[in-house]
Amino acid sequence: MAPAAGNSNPIMSFLPLILIAVVFYFFMIRPQTKRMKDQKNFIENLSKGDKIVTVGGIHGKIAEINDDTFLMEIEGGVKMKIDRVSVSLEASKKLNETK
Repeated sequence: MAPAAGNSNPIMSFLPLILIAVVFYFFMIRPQTKRMKDQKNFIENLSKGDKIVTVGGIHGKIAEINDDTFLMEIEGGVKMKIDRVSVSLEASKKLNETK
């Protein structure tokens, strides 16, 4: 006896949805968590004298490190207090690669 046309395998009907979820994870979620981990490690390993760039594009050098902030010295000897999270990983790496 042949199975009825309406009795298809339920796993096969959810397979496209499962594949979309897997692709979404590997192309969206996983790279974002890796970037966040790299940013956190970069900020934790900064030390006095390192050249940095903020997310706003301000270039400077770390003069002092506190728990949640940096004291950044910019051109002309001006010092600014900035949050740790405002340091840009990509821009700071580019700055240090060119010099």
